[in-house]
Amino acid sequence: MPDVTVAIIGSGFGGIGMAARLRRAGITDVVLLERAADLGGTWRDNSYPGAACDVPSHLYSFSFAPNPGWSRSFSPQAEIWEYLRRVAADEGVTAKIRFGAEVTAARWDPAACLWRIETAAGSLTARFLITAAGPLSDPLIPDIPGLGTFAGTVFHSATWNHDYDLTGRNVAVIGTGASAIQFVPRIQPLVNQLTVFQRTAPWIIPRHDRQLSRLEHWLFQHAPVTQQIARAGIYLGREAYALAFVKNPGIMKKAEALALRHLRRQVTDPDLRARLTPSYRMGCKRILISNDYYPSLTQPNACLVTDGIREIREKSVLTGDGTSYEADTLIFGTGFHVSDFPVAQRIFDGHDVSLARRWSAKPARTAFRGTTTAGFPNLFVLTGPNTGLGHTSQVFMIEAQIRYVVSALAHARRHGIDQMDVRPAAQAAYDGTVQRKMRRTVWATGGCKSWYLDADGRNVALWPDFTWVYAWQTRQFDPSGYDLARSARTVPAAPAG
Repeated sequence: MPDVTVAIIGSGFGGIGMAARLRRAGITDVVLLERAADLGGTWRDNSYPGAACDVPSHLYSFSFAPNPGWSRSFSPQAEIWEYLRRVAADEGVTAKIRFGAEVTAARWDPAACLWRIETAAGSLTARFLITAAGPLSDPLIPDIPGLGTFAGTVFHSATWNHDYDLTGRNVAVIGTGASAIQFVPRIQPLVNQLTVFQRTAPWIIPRHDRQLSRLEHWLFQHAPVTQQIARAGIYLGREAYALAFVKNPGIMKKAEALALRHLRRQVTDPDLRARLTPSYRMGCKRILISNDYYPSLTQPNACLVTDGIREIREKSVLTGDGTSYEADTLIFGTGFHVSDFPVAQRIFDGHDVSLARRWSAKPARTAFRGTTTAGFPNLFVLTGPNTGLGHTSQVFMIEAQIRYVVSALAHARRHGIDQMDVRPAAQAAYDGTVQRKMRRTVWATGGCKSWYLDADGRNVALWPDFTWVYAWQTRQFDPSGYDLARSARTVPAAPAG
């Protein structure tokens, strides 16, 4: 018998939501394996100045745990982290977490039909393994020549050094993604010189953020249906964006006009404005929202560099044109290991082949419903291949996957099933449908390179349709696509619901 029925890797939105829903379904023999000393995932780690969500608060939260007390229309990092702590406590999840238990290896034992898991805090076995590590878990620092020779301070936005005073420093920021456009305006007034190294100009639109009123808080608290209506309205509005992302990318031209007006209003210098103007279709890379990033780059102590970095020296950054930029601090805003999914390197099938190796085969990184992979029985991946989004809340997709996994485990419990392995044909057919849909999306036609793509240029990250379509497809576990093995032991039926 396994030590636990379900082991979950990670305690961010995926892990907490998964454990909460399993508990509500009567599956309580669960453990969460968390490598850090606290829960929260990306919202624990990304505490850089200005960190906030770019999806409205009411939608970037669990449907089963609304928060009537959001302070703003777009939640700051500290509030989201506190929200996750509160949900975990209220749902009885916190007591299930083993902190400091980073998973070093998880191997499927075909003879015993269970997962043998090694962690930094000891070993255990589980009938089912769910990885909720998420795609934004492991910071990516590019391999730049000379980085190891730099004499100053270096850190990534996801591992912000809060003990380091930036006042009066000469700071080089490498990367201009979602994190950088939030922290750059916050540190610009503090530093002596700010040099921002941009590889590709991002599309940026205005951030329509505001403080929520006392009346709204009262209504959400005392008439919860008003918050449900607000959430539904936000969802429908965001879902409409999918028309441009996945159905007709030409619609993006209107959004591009809005973004270019935003740029013209905030940047009057024609040379700087030209360097900040994207050369690809909006949506091909992540669309960013900010009201203060452009103005911060127009300040006397700020400099935008678009030449590629040749090398990093002891006290400077050298670009391809031979210019040297003095720096005593390097801050990387270069994102995360997404397409290579680091946790997959630690999960092994019954033949000691890693999930990463399996996903490196052609076609690379596929999963049925973005959740299960043939040859890895009883393994479920949250935010797996082609479940990411470019237009709305990732929490919506996570909840859809959670419902699917709960349905699968309830089915296994009712029928005494010890092993669930998706059939290769079902996985291949599903991936074929996803990739056919991908051909007409902005990510396939927009003319850019992004972290959405793997080394072969294949979009392994995003969902190429409306989110309600995915939610409908995953509304219930369908055993017809799986090979199921039953044991002779008697298994109690799962409670209703």
